[in-house]
Amino acid sequence: MKKLILGIAIVSSAFLFGQKEDVNAKLQSANKAAMDAYNAKNYTAAAPKFLEVYNLLKTNGQEDKIYMYYAGISYALANNSDEAIKIYTDLINSGYTGVQTNYTAKEKKSGQVSTFDKNTWEVLKKSSDYTDFKTEQTPSVEPELYETLTTLLLNAKKNDEAAAIIEKGLAKFPNNAKLKDAQGTAYYQSGNTDKFVATLKEQLAKNPNDATNWYNLGVMQSKNPATSADAEVSFKKAIELKPDMANAHQNLVYTIIGDDSKIVEEINALRKTNSDEATKKIQIRKDRFAKALPYAEKWYQVDSNNIDAVSTLKEIYAVTKNTAKMAEMKAKEAELQAKQPK
Repeated sequence: MKKLILGIAIVSSAFLFGQKEDVNAKLQSANKAAMDAYNAKNYTAAAPKFLEVYNLLKTNGQEDKIYMYYAGISYALANNSDEAIKIYTDLINSGYTGVQTNYTAKEKKSGQVSTFDKNTWEVLKKSSDYTDFKTEQTPSVEPELYETLTTLLLNAKKNDEAAAIIEKGLAKFPNNAKLKDAQGTAYYQSGNTDKFVATLKEQLAKNPNDATNWYNLGVMQSKNPATSADAEVSFKKAIELKPDMANAHQNLVYTIIGDDSKIVEEINALRKTNSDEATKKIQIRKDRFAKALPYAEKWYQVDSNNIDAVSTLKEIYAVTKNTAKMAEMKAKEAELQAKQPK
């Protein structure tokens, strides 16, 4: 499971709402059970208890969605993605931000600072027993709601839903880096390649030193023959930034060589009907392999025990008529094949 963004501390609350004694007793019991379970990391037990607190308060006219939020965190930590997704979706759709105003005052006699509900705090202002009356707003958790729901949806392979939530979140928080990073993943996994490529280019415009994004862009560009030259540039940029990125070396070599099996088929067919054209294509193929050679050698230097790197380099040496090097790679290939599990 991808790392969840669960940043807020869960704190116990005191219920002083003047409700009927049996309601207060149920609230206190459910709240204690929820906190005890959460602190014991028994998130499966904590989640429904936090929901019980929320529902009891709502029924008695004291709705506080922070307990729904606590339940969502607990379900997420318990790996109950379905329930967590439901709660986070409800919270986002309801406009919940988690912003609360804390009302504090200091008791003159003890010097202790305590937190009160607003009504009590207003009454105490008339008392000579308290001083230093202050209010403080807690930060919004709304960005974190979008980040966590995105992660939950991606983990659940609900990629289209994740993409929609990300777009909604970025409309409110356009500079949120976590949502921007996740957006490319959501587009790619949902098959929306055009938007994925656009996102990669946007991220690279902001941070051109991200080797992974250059590599991912190269992969997408290499899928279309019309943008294969662009793919070469992207892979080279990834290698420049991260010289040991074996996958970038590999994909650069494959992009330069192209679909060799198809080319060989074309050459074999032309040999029967147009030998001059076949000769031209043979030379073009040799030129491609010669161009790929230095990059294949770099790939082998970076990942010398990769049988694909060895086999590809062997084939390039064969096409470019370097028999000594081809024999060397053939021996290396046999050595690696012998080590493969039977």
